[in-house]
Amino acid sequence: MNGPDERGYYGEFGGRFVPEVLVEPLRELEAAVTGAFADDGFWSEYKRLLRDYVGRPSPLFEAKNLARRSRGARIVLKREDCNHTGAHKILNTVGQGLLARRMGKRRIIAETGAGQHGVATATVGALLGMPVEVYMGAEDVERQSLNVYLMELLGARVRVVESGSRTLKDATNEAFRDWAATACETFYVIGSVVGAHPYPMLVRRFASTIGEEARVQCRQRFGRSPDHVVACVGGGSNAMGIFAGFIDDAQVRLWGVEAGGHGLERLGLHAASIGAGTVGVLHGARTLVLQDADGQIAPTHSISAGLDYPGVGPEHAHLARTGRARYVMITDDEARVSFERLARLEGIVPALESAHAVAFAERLAGTLPADAIVLVNLSGRGDKDAVRFALARAATAATA
Repeated sequence: MNGPDERGYYGEFGGRFVPEVLVEPLRELEAAVTGAFADDGFWSEYKRLLRDYVGRPSPLFEAKNLARRSRGARIVLKREDCNHTGAHKILNTVGQGLLARRMGKRRIIAETGAGQHGVATATVGALLGMPVEVYMGAEDVERQSLNVYLMELLGARVRVVESGSRTLKDATNEAFRDWAATACETFYVIGSVVGAHPYPMLVRRFASTIGEEARVQCRQRFGRSPDHVVACVGGGSNAMGIFAGFIDDAQVRLWGVEAGGHGLERLGLHAASIGAGTVGVLHGARTLVLQDADGQIAPTHSISAGLDYPGVGPEHAHLARTGRARYVMITDDEARVSFERLARLEGIVPALESAHAVAFAERLAGTLPADAIVLVNLSGRGDKDAVRFALARAATAATA
């Protein structure tokens, strides 16, 4: 499936489950998206900015040292960490920023967990001369202090959310409340393939640049498509981005890697929405959600702020239900080990989110023949996480 049906559904997942006050803004957005996507001038400007501002295409890198340790298949990284702002998020924010300007909006808001989407939104706001406010949970503000500083340096206002679990879910809640009250002047730049239609389709379209490039690059480099494609999944934008290039190729196996946290023994220890979730509604879409027996959204945990979310994009839920993609989980400890290993073996510091994908790719590669190719979407760089670990190490040393 290359897109949702006319109601915004991917199979049984998707749709619009929003308060009445947001129905018309979503219809306005859908009309604007339809017009922009049919406009060659829109795509010309978008592609020019990706080339000249973002630095596309991002490279492929064969991680031979990592593969040698795994004693199996070749491991190839799609280097989204090389983008301006350090992650794949800039693909989406450039596109939505251009839409905001096209629609005559005067203000941009966003939510962020790891901070990469917030930084990318603040960056585009600076570029386009539009004020930006970013909602971020208090816990994420503490563990992603570098990105908070960068957002403010870029001119954005960071609104700290103290409610609920003080993480991405709560930041998204507050962003929706803001948008509902100010939709006439505000454009909400959603950061993943989540939310009410047309957001999952919209974000996927901009992120699909990753998969389109990777497909061409693999054929040029290796003469064929990869055997396996691996990406981490929180809401799921980087995964849908790279999956988009291979989803119609039945020979390519797709793997989404969720945050296993401390394990799946009970709710609150992980953020594996597909692995342990049930059908529910979250932030305007019917999807797979971590919830208790009463249908209340459950607390989540992940070492990576960007994966610490209790739901998943509806297209991912559909891919899981149909079996086109398989979803697995990696624990905090496994991700931390791969974070350090990739740095030491290849000189690349990945985001903790991306380290989940790398950890599973290592495991998978060890089960495959040497001529197989495992393509991993390295969704972002780990400066933000390295700062956090460095501060923790310094604090430990000071008390020793």
